[in-house]
Amino acid sequence: MSDKSMTVEEVVGQLRSGMTLGIGGWGSRRKPMALVRALLRSEITDLTVVSYGGPDVGLLAAAGRIRRLVAPFATLDSIALEPHFRAAREGAAFALTEYDEAMFMWGLHAAANRLPFLPVRAGLGSDVMRVNPELRTVTSPYGDGEELVAVPALRMDAALVHLNRADRLGNAQYLGPDPYFDDLFCEAADAAYVSCEQLVETAELAKAGPPQSLLVSRHSVTGVVETPNGAHFTSCVPDHGRDEAFQKLYAGTPWPEFSARFLSGASERDYQLAVRAWHEEQQ
Repeated sequence: MSDKSMTVEEVVGQLRSGMTLGIGGWGSRRKPMALVRALLRSEITDLTVVSYGGPDVGLLAAAGRIRRLVAPFATLDSIALEPHFRAAREGAAFALTEYDEAMFMWGLHAAANRLPFLPVRAGLGSDVMRVNPELRTVTSPYGDGEELVAVPALRMDAALVHLNRADRLGNAQYLGPDPYFDDLFCEAADAAYVSCEQLVETAELAKAGPPQSLLVSRHSVTGVVETPNGAHFTSCVPDHGRDEAFQKLYAGTPWPEFSARFLSGASERDYQLAVRAWHEEQQ
């Protein structure tokens, strides 16, 4: 068994413009923000992003890196609509494929199981079918003859996820209240990269939480990165909550100003130092 530990720069070095990129987490919760910020320091662009959208989408949209977004929403949770996503979308900066949350989940399941699609009831009788005219329906081959939506598999070239703990082999664990769908993102992608709050020995994973908390298995992971506070400013419970004050700053600051102060450094350390300096100013 091999050591899969990497740096954020090494992860981004495996990515290319034009890829379909999945990003785990949910809204403004447990997003792999250190990896997203590393993407912004690269020249990678023209991405198709698949995400339960939060500030990951907002950052990439504001920076002009998205060609198409596939998502059921883009929210900061305590702020209902991600403002930088909204501004970019209103400016027609990228194409949008918007699915119902359940349709999105089953698209991940289909991809993880290497199926071309999965039939679901979600979306029937709604505007999802109108705004996605490429969607098709199928008829049950059994006696009921029910018509169902054929949700296409959400296959991805690469996926980025963030969890609380991981070992160097790629096993990863969540310690908060919700697994979200990070395991499906990893299994639905050709390559998957896990960032974590802390790298630990494999035996420590079993001590930290119950067996079901071991969400991501090494067989679906290409690389693992230790990024303390790497989900900032989203939450990564119980390691840290959402930085609501900083999120409010992000939401209310024009993109050029925010980017210049917090994202113009050469490393993740520069970002963390800039955030710390801002918090000290508020005291």
